[in-house]
Amino acid sequence: MDERQLVRNCLKGKPAAQKELFDRFSGQMLGVCYRYTKSLADAEDVLQDGFVKVYRHLHTYKFEGELGAWIRRIMVTTGLNFLKKHSRYRTDLSFDTNDTLHPVTDNDAEVTMSAKELAELIRQLPTGYQTIFNLHAVEGYTHVEIGEMLGITDGTSRSQYARARNLLISWVEKNSVIKNGLYAGK
Repeated sequence: MDERQLVRNCLKGKPAAQKELFDRFSGQMLGVCYRYTKSLADAEDVLQDGFVKVYRHLHTYKFEGELGAWIRRIMVTTGLNFLKKHSRYRTDLSFDTNDTLHPVTDNDAEVTMSAKELAELIRQLPTGYQTIFNLHAVEGYTHVEIGEMLGITDGTSRSQYARARNLLISWVEKNSVIKNGLYAGK
């Protein structure tokens, strides 16, 4: 069934269409949700809440752009709301403006690393850094858009992104040195 007909059938309340919509997009969207949480269980909660919003607001989808992109935006927003709502994330969702925390440099690490390894490193970032890094580098939002979404200035978004990026670079460089046997006195 094409997406246009699938949406129409969902709007008519047909359970088979709703299941097909979920089946078609849930795997990809779970990955989106997982980028904003620290556990698979939390990502699954975000996914479930996100699909409730998708079904509730499907009537606003205007068939402009891809349906998957429209659903992704809902999942990202749901993930951000989840971070703000849950106390275990709120304490880590701070946006530090202390410039001495991680100095910003223009050095790029040239290291071969699998996407899975890089994703795991991103997940180890403090939640604030992880959130901004994912919104900008992965989802493609501008710093102005991120600032509006998170209630921070675009300058704070830029500095947090730079700090996240530099922290990742240092971890990648350290990981490369360890893998090549050049670390720990070798």
